[in-house]
Amino acid sequence: MTTATIVQPRLRLEDPHDCTDANDVLCIFDAFFDGLVRFGEDGGYRPAIAESWIVSSDARDWTFVLRENLFFHDGTECDAAAVILSLRRMARADKGYTLGAPGVWHQYLGDANISAANERTVTISLSHPMADLLDVLVYGYVIAPAALEGYERGDVTTPIGTGPYRFESFTDGHEISGSRFEGWHGARVANARIRFLLEPDESRRQNMLLAGNAQVANGLGFRKSCDLDSGGHTRVVSLVPVSIIYLFNSARGPFADPRVRRAANIALDRHALVKTVVCGAAHPLPGFVSPTHFGAGDSAPGMSRDLAEAKRLLIEAGHGDGLVINVDCPTRLPDEAEALTAAVGHQLAEIGISFCVHRHEDREAYAHDVRLKNVRDMCVFDSSPLSTFRVLAEKIDARSRGSWWLGYHNGEVERLIDEGRRTINDTARAAIYASAYRLLQQDPPWLYLYNPLRITGLGGKHPQWRMRPDAVLDVTMLPDFGIKADRHD
Repeated sequence: MTTATIVQPRLRLEDPHDCTDANDVLCIFDAFFDGLVRFGEDGGYRPAIAESWIVSSDARDWTFVLRENLFFHDGTECDAAAVILSLRRMARADKGYTLGAPGVWHQYLGDANISAANERTVTISLSHPMADLLDVLVYGYVIAPAALEGYERGDVTTPIGTGPYRFESFTDGHEISGSRFEGWHGARVANARIRFLLEPDESRRQNMLLAGNAQVANGLGFRKSCDLDSGGHTRVVSLVPVSIIYLFNSARGPFADPRVRRAANIALDRHALVKTVVCGAAHPLPGFVSPTHFGAGDSAPGMSRDLAEAKRLLIEAGHGDGLVINVDCPTRLPDEAEALTAAVGHQLAEIGISFCVHRHEDREAYAHDVRLKNVRDMCVFDSSPLSTFRVLAEKIDARSRGSWWLGYHNGEVERLIDEGRRTINDTARAAIYASAYRLLQQDPPWLYLYNPLRITGLGGKHPQWRMRPDAVLDVTMLPDFGIKADRHD
């Protein structure tokens, strides 16, 4: 048998029904679990536990037909009743917790009627239209009913799903291993065994790849990894859809004025920020979501730097003599937050904006403060996931007052959110979101900065291999590395 060893900077087992955008955690979830759907290689969704689905014309009622003869790794059948147990669990108000934000999934599924028409049919009836429900269900991992009791006790060490690999062991927090599940519904995965190894140091990860001790190394250094191109290895650069931004406090203070928000945005040289702060390892962000988000793409030309217009807007807003901004800045997540704040402050000084920086070392407490709106004028943050609708609904829509909403209001954008909710035609809905994208360039709720780039190294030459659009390593897409498994076989 062959094995694929993946070395990555973070390694942990978590509850699949909590919400995360951590690439390395989602990679492990996708190895052992399925949802009703999975991400497609080129965007969109493909069948997983569900072989097909239909949605009503008002985007409220969804019907999923499950595959026949589908089994969990423990040999029990994955039927509609089992799927519903997991969906109802993830919909609970005490689940779906991510850093600083409780009940992420509850806001969409908490009042839904989730039922079984028969053993192979799951229906989800929503109280409000949601044409983008698959954006949530792709993270709706289905756990074997026998394993749920352990998760309720907080024991996350025995994942049992229907995914392409069957979990085998979790060793000292440094290694997770699994073997190919021959009963998986998809195309047979190339490698019979899989190992995830923890190595926090990016140079060591690259050296493990070069020495043949790993076949995949994730999160490599942007510049140093260029060495892979000249050897017998593959270097893949992927745009991460998580956006590095500053949230503006639009409820009070100077950024309650849309002219000041726009002035700050058009005063930035994002290319220079990328070069100086992250050494080129990012892509300038022209709008509220990444170019890979649904409905974004080439819908707008970007925000060009215009210092004269920025100064004019500040004068018009009554700040011709300058403006002092209080900035909340964590020391990690993003790890370059302090250097970024210094660089942004240097650029905005050209239009008369100066910073008073307030440093935060406890990142979780910082996230809670943001959620509770205990921020000053603006704060360093990031924005995810790869769902245009979710970003709009959770962070832009003033009516929902989501965890990361800070007082912004734009009635026309909210009208487009409602229109997108009930538009089930993908092409028409993408055009709606493109309109929202353009509006949010003219009236930005945040200071848009950049999307990070993620560097992945593979052993051998695989010129056609690409990361999935959400920048999560999909183990089902890995090539056959032809490495014989070790004695643990």
